Amino acid sequence: MTLLFIVLATFAGGVLSVFIAAFLTYQVLGRVVPHMVSLSTGVLLGTALLHVLPEAFESHTDAHELFLTLLVGLLFFFMLEKAELYRHGHHHEGDDPAHHHHHGFDAQQAGRGGWSVLVGDSIHNFCDGILIAAAFLTDVQLGWITAIAAIAHEIPQEVGDTIVLLNAGFSRTRALLYNALSGVAAVVGGVLGYYVIGPFQDLLPYFLVAASSSFIYIAVADLIPQLQRRLHWRETLSQLIWLAAGLGSISLIVSGMHAH
Repeated sequence: MTLLFIVLATFAGGVLSVFIAAFLTYQVLGRVVPHMVSLSTGVLLGTALLHVLPEAFESHTDAHELFLTLLVGLLFFFMLEKAELYRHGHHHEGDDPAHHHHHGFDAQQAGRGGWSVLVGDSIHNFCDGILIAAAFLTDVQLGWITAIAAIAHEIPQEVGDTIVLLNAGFSRTRALLYNALSGVAAVVGGVLGYYVIGPFQDLLPYFLVAASSSFIYIAVADLIPQLQRRLHWRETLSQLIWLAAGLGSISLIVSGMHAH
């Protein structure tokens, strides 16, 4: 049953999120995506700091080793992004007037990066699958919360990837198909994680910390900088409300679990 949950959760995070992102990209991009970034930030930070990390530390594993794992994880994802293998950009043509690039600059950049985005997205989804599997092997409820966090950050990321692929010359159908195929890597990672991690239960706290480092890195290095632009106070208030909604939803879920 645990394996089935892992497959369902990784499919939702890796593949279903692609179709949701495609709908948002083609229909309601301007109105919804900014809110999704704020909401995702709250969900990721709440999941990592309020649930996954406490679960890892409650295992009584040496705290110094877990903090070292957290540090190594943050540096690892930083290096992956430097190598353009862990891309989370949501930039699209004309979204930053402060950057005085010539017209079509973004399309040229996207054209060079379309395939690298797919490779990076596949690696990222594969890592997500392994981390989701580790969470389910620890506790089923923890697995679903981790999967929700993964889906929350996948949707705005997949919106950005779809825009990059469209700018790179992909048709809508091809962009959707290739994005969905890269999402299958999450399922592969989940199934592999189930069979590889399962026999090594003592290592589960370290995998949970690695999952937290991924969520924290995405929130702090990618999502929060997008929210730091100078905005009207109403837009800033909206960001804070959606961020609080993300944190609050995770807090309610965690409180409900502890109540049981």
